[in-house]
Amino acid sequence: MTIEVREFRRSDREQLASLVNAHIAAVVPGMSVSVNRLLTQLEREPDEFIVDPWVVARLTFVAVQRQRIVAAAHLLRYGADASVGESYRGAAEIRWFVSWPDARYWPDTVESEDVLLQACVTQLDRWNASRSFADGSLPAPGVYGIPAQWPHVGAALQRAGFEHQGRVEIIHVRDLASALDDRPPPLPELSVRRTLGGNGTRLGALLGDVEIGFIEVECLGDAERLSRSNGWADIGNLYVREPYRRRGVASWLIQEATAWLRLAHVDRVLAYAAPEEQAAAAVYTSNGFEELTRTQRGWVRQ
Repeated sequence: MTIEVREFRRSDREQLASLVNAHIAAVVPGMSVSVNRLLTQLEREPDEFIVDPWVVARLTFVAVQRQRIVAAAHLLRYGADASVGESYRGAAEIRWFVSWPDARYWPDTVESEDVLLQACVTQLDRWNASRSFADGSLPAPGVYGIPAQWPHVGAALQRAGFEHQGRVEIIHVRDLASALDDRPPPLPELSVRRTLGGNGTRLGALLGDVEIGFIEVECLGDAERLSRSNGWADIGNLYVREPYRRRGVASWLIQEATAWLRLAHVDRVLAYAAPEEQAAAAVYTSNGFEELTRTQRGWVRQ
């Protein structure tokens, strides 16, 4: 079967968006990105305000079989000067790689994956990258690393010489459509203060004038960038000072954040923890969150 690997063309945008959104929806239910949002990521990533300015080259490849885009990859090359963070200096990355898995009506996609990734590896070598990484950071909340729902992607990266050498992260989700909790503050005179935080709206737990903990939440709906994200939010930070832990403060903060998000007509919220962060995971599960996926970050080419 003839496989054509070439650079992305604007006329590919609908097929590429369909392929990308199929991967997103397998991880986060009902989530999708607009064609414009996807095209924006191919040109720049303004949300990555630390790392994105270090990028000096971008390239997107597609693999085509019988006029169908069956796989695609987006590559980044980072600068080598002193302004670039040490771990990225001179490096290159497969920012994401996606492909349709084998199906009875299309059984030869593995070959397409391998041919496309060989072209990617050749390009990384042509860039003379000091280190080569791979990831699955699509432009949608909760979709990064190589999620458990993409075994075909992980297998293809392994065949291309990449290994998972980083960490695993657990992504949790809670459906806020259920009845709100109405628990009183766990400590006398505990109050909440709402301010702007570094990762969205910050709800601080105040004991008198002292902030003993906080939670930061961000609504994810943006009609210009995401097609189906209205009603979603995520927790950027949840922290309680040591003397006040295991006393219900974190659960109360989640309750206060839930009430605030419901006013914004948010009905689903994402939260993140590593497997070793058992206390954080326990707080989430005891407050109605369930595990959505586990994702592997830190794929490195040997």
